[in-house]
Amino acid sequence: MKSEERGRKLDVKILGDKQEVGAAAAKHAAESLRRILARRDWARLIAATGASQFEFLEGLTSASGIDWRRVELFHLDEYVGLPITHAASFRKYLLERLIRKTGITRHHLLDGERNSGEVIREVGGELRSEPVNLAFVGIGENGHLAFNDPPADFETEEPYLVVELDEACRRQQVNEGWYSSIAEVPTRAISMSIRQILKAEEIVAVVPDARKAAAVKACLEGEISSNAPASILRRHPNTTIYLDRESAALLSQAISRSI
Repeated sequence: MKSEERGRKLDVKILGDKQEVGAAAAKHAAESLRRILARRDWARLIAATGASQFEFLEGLTSASGIDWRRVELFHLDEYVGLPITHAASFRKYLLERLIRKTGITRHHLLDGERNSGEVIREVGGELRSEPVNLAFVGIGENGHLAFNDPPADFETEEPYLVVELDEACRRQQVNEGWYSSIAEVPTRAISMSIRQILKAEEIVAVVPDARKAAAVKACLEGEISSNAPASILRRHPNTTIYLDRESAALLSQAISRSI
């Protein structure tokens, strides 16, 4: 399916289940990284975290023919105040599921235990120094993109910002098993901004699971709005969204038949 928006095209691919989604998205991402590294000395990459990315990252880190020593990594978000030893730490997640598996040496992780302003200046400065070639993202149950919960800031040009996490976002973290209760989930996070995400030359969104179905429908078939933050992906010139049948379940029959 190609969704038209202001002359741009959004590719939506629907697979059977999250294993198929992960494998297909990993193949796509690996091919993109090989193509980037064939024409550049470095590939600048943004990686997402969360339960939706498990199968995808497993497939990607197993792909052959990628010189990960030439990949520079940034990530989307991190909780303010959360130690790296916590199971929900996104730094811990990326170290275990991507960095150590591939041997990436050039990475810029958001340290939520440090002063947030300093982290934003340092990592944001590195991020803005050159174009980003490829970004991996997900879509939250509330339609968030990174930790930009609705209503998201579509205007700021800052690369990162400190955001307040809404209840739906925090409850998702409990539902995915990262915390035992919503009271344990931090209320603030450092998040890459919407405009910064859209500056990536290519975006691959991996969005399996029935829990995402309402958000997928709102973001793909509703208005492009800060109340459905990931809807803004429809204005990016080179985005592919991978869904499984469960996350695509509420899309119109016409869209489902076109896949």
